[in-house]
Amino acid sequence: MGASFSLFTDVGPIPPQYQVFINFRGEKLRDGFLGFLVDALLKENVNVFIDDHELRGRDLDHLFSRIEESRVALTIFSKNFTNSRWCLDELAKIKECVDQESLTVIPIFFKMKTDDVKKLKGNFGDNFRDLKLTHRGEPETYRRWKDAILYVSKKTGLSSSRYRSGLCPFAYVLCWKLGILCFLTLFLNDLVNTIVEEVKKVLNDIAEIERQIAEEKRNHLAARTDELIRLVVRFLSLFLLFTIVFGPYVLGLLTFFSFLVGRLIINRAVESEW
Repeated sequence: MGASFSLFTDVGPIPPQYQVFINFRGEKLRDGFLGFLVDALLKENVNVFIDDHELRGRDLDHLFSRIEESRVALTIFSKNFTNSRWCLDELAKIKECVDQESLTVIPIFFKMKTDDVKKLKGNFGDNFRDLKLTHRGEPETYRRWKDAILYVSKKTGLSSSRYRSGLCPFAYVLCWKLGILCFLTLFLNDLVNTIVEEVKKVLNDIAEIERQIAEEKRNHLAARTDELIRLVVRFLSLFLLFTIVFGPYVLGLLTFFSFLVGRLIINRAVESEW
């Protein structure tokens, strides 16, 4: 099971095609950290899409189209991520779009050791191998999932373990177990802010690249237009020169041929009367 609510909003000056697709697993994640992250992104006028296949009732094709429309994907690796075929299918599609250079992915290791994800170790790896047994008749699908995990996890990302604001491990775990909202606000604030700033940086970079491409196209079009204008002016100049120099001769030839054609028509008409 993937996410359990959807949010597809376009607010502020950022164009609607600049979307952030969040790939994650788990209701606890949604109700805590993810909700905090989404709120922070929306406050910065960043569009967000989160899938909700339970309520939406649509197939993966619809979801894949949202991934294709997005510019940034946030993949939140958590211990239950590999429990879900849905999340892994999303991840495989994200990898495909990254390969096509139409999407940038930022992995987030949430309460996970990065090595556990990259090397499929611990509960993360065990869950993935259990899923393989469940889908043992689909070796190609399993290969795509594994390739996507290894590919995305090697991208430059962020780990929640680095954003505890000096809290000791025992207190960190205790606050998390108790689900204290102020804990999220206080001790994950740095992580959320870093994610938001990274997303904004990527979107701004994309906007700048597209601006440069559009400017290059305009300059190329302007150059082609100037070239066409020069060719037209040159043609008209030659035509005018030709008319001035050879105009009388051309007019005389046209008059002569007109006379001949007229005589021919009259002769034919006279012959037909006979």
